[in-house]
Amino acid sequence: MDNEQDNSLHFLDYWRVIRARKEIILAVTLLVVITGAAYTFTLPRIYRAETRIEIRPDALDVDVFQRQQVMGHNPFFLRTQFEIIRSRSILSQVIRDLNLQVEWGREMTADGSPLSMEQALAILGRSVRVDQYRDTSLVNISVRRPNAMEAARIANQVAEVYRANRIAQSRRQIGGGLEALQNEMEKQRAVLDQREAELEELREELGVTLLGSRERGGIQVDKIRLQQLEGDRVGARVDKLVRRSRFEQLEALDADELLTASAYIVNDQALAMLRRQYLDAQVNLSLMLENRGEQHPEVRRVRAGLAELTTQIDDALNGLRRGLRADYEVARAKYEAISQELDAVRQADIEAERERFLPFEKLEREVRLQRDIFQALRARIAQEGIELQVPRTPVEIVDRAEPESRHVSPRFTMNIIMSLAIGLMAGIGLAYFIEYLDTSVKTVDDVEQHLGLPVLGIIPQKVRPLIEEGPESPHAEAYRVLRTNLQFSNKDRVGGAFTFVSGGVGEGKSTTLFNLAYVCAQMGDKVLVVDSDLRRPVQHTFLGLNNHFGLTNVLLRDVPIEETIKATSVPNLHFLSSGKLPRSSVGLLDAQRIRELVKTLKTRYDYVFFDSPPIVGVSDASILASEMDGVMLVVQYRKYPRTISARARRILENVGANAVGVVLNNINILRDDYYYYYHSYYSYYNQEQDDVPRQPENELVGSARKSDSF
Repeated sequence: MDNEQDNSLHFLDYWRVIRARKEIILAVTLLVVITGAAYTFTLPRIYRAETRIEIRPDALDVDVFQRQQVMGHNPFFLRTQFEIIRSRSILSQVIRDLNLQVEWGREMTADGSPLSMEQALAILGRSVRVDQYRDTSLVNISVRRPNAMEAARIANQVAEVYRANRIAQSRRQIGGGLEALQNEMEKQRAVLDQREAELEELREELGVTLLGSRERGGIQVDKIRLQQLEGDRVGARVDKLVRRSRFEQLEALDADELLTASAYIVNDQALAMLRRQYLDAQVNLSLMLENRGEQHPEVRRVRAGLAELTTQIDDALNGLRRGLRADYEVARAKYEAISQELDAVRQADIEAERERFLPFEKLEREVRLQRDIFQALRARIAQEGIELQVPRTPVEIVDRAEPESRHVSPRFTMNIIMSLAIGLMAGIGLAYFIEYLDTSVKTVDDVEQHLGLPVLGIIPQKVRPLIEEGPESPHAEAYRVLRTNLQFSNKDRVGGAFTFVSGGVGEGKSTTLFNLAYVCAQMGDKVLVVDSDLRRPVQHTFLGLNNHFGLTNVLLRDVPIEETIKATSVPNLHFLSSGKLPRSSVGLLDAQRIRELVKTLKTRYDYVFFDSPPIVGVSDASILASEMDGVMLVVQYRKYPRTISARARRILENVGANAVGVVLNNINILRDDYYYYYHSYYSYYNQEQDDVPRQPENELVGSARKSDSF
């Protein structure tokens, strides 16, 4: 559930940016659409003609000698043919066949002179496009030209030229191959005749009566003898290796291990009997030692027998080793004898082969090979000559191009839709980019995240002093909400001295202070507005009063405070103007003087509101803030970077001021959905108020005081 809420909040944030920057988005979209429409109307009308062809590999239309293998779908073959269709040779032939250099020259040149081949190729290359139908051998040749008839003629001619080129190329390749084969066959015929003559001369010289008779007479017996000796040598070598391996393994064993392994290696009954007697004697000795001592006669007799058996066993094992060695030596000698005999027989066979039969058989093999080559060439030439006369259809025109009545470019509707889409994307992108660069305060979340203060009030845009708009102004409800939130944030005590500060100039703190004081007075609170912005006082302009003397005179102790406070036309609302700022104002707003003044005024009024200058860069605001019961920071919506407000917040912390909250000012409620519900609530509340009969003013004041006391 939390993830779903987070996603919905993110979407609303994106929508809020679009609503807030809709003028930019609409302006960019409109500009792109107008540009796209104007460009579309200036484009020439282009018509498209299409010819569909089927491309096959080179093959005969009818199988003659053997069934031809049909090549499957080969994208590389088709891609190669695409490039051939768009090649210079094909397109230049189309230009010559249709006389396009002259036709296009009359249309494009001022004097009507023909275009060069390079110029015509460039124009035609841009006009022709080749596409493949997916997973088929069908290819679409499309031509786009300002003239529909010309586009159809060019498309059909490209297909015709390509088909003729494929057929001519196939015949050229076969004709060239046949000529080369015939030349080679004549060369091989001459070589064959020469080899056959040489073979006949050699046969007469060596006295060979039967060709290819190597398997007859003594030659065959020698070969059989040689093969038998080869087999005997292999067997002897294996027997030698087996006996050597068995001998080397026994040599590595000690006496006990050899005695145990002898029963498995050799079948010697005497050695096996000695081993059993030795084991029985060891068992008897162990039994005797359990009941008798070492010096007992029987024990000594058995020990003597064990010693005798040990001697006999050692002699037998030594004899076994000598026998195995002799056996290995015999096997090795046999292998060497067979090897010597084989070498002698092989040397005799080599000499016979070298002297009589080897030269003859070598020449005979060459003649046989030469005859096979000649026969293969003659058969191939005959086959290719027949296949040359069989028709071939490597390219088939499936659909011919026809002139189209409707142009394909420019597409007005599509261009407008694309312009609209591009304009919207560009506008939205620009809006998000501007929003990214805009680091001002935009939402309540921004205030709480970056300033760490609650938002006590949200003031809409275009609010004037309520004394001008009247008590029934729809904007008054926002200040009533601010008053209520201020009371709840100040639970420990009722009323007090408050000041409104801001980080920058023109964030609306003076108007906010006056309207809040107006609402408090309207609700029955006794309120005093003190214009403590000595450098740029504005509160007296809201009330239409003069600013000849006021707070500066009180701080200089020229007049008592009672003479400077003035009643206003608003019941329960009094005003202390700033007065004229003296030339030397250093130390005028002293913390001690302000503290005494605040203490005095709090005894006479429920609420005392001090209007102050911006806190960043002016020390007067810091002094005022440090002596107030509460400080409200006014932040104007989308005006200053968040760092200005954050700096103001840190200054308040440094001077020890009690920052009770933030007033978010000058919000365009109808433009930003984030704050739209405030506007809806205010409108609904004011409508309900209009439907309820009005009470006398004194009753309203009384009810307000009752609610305050509650």
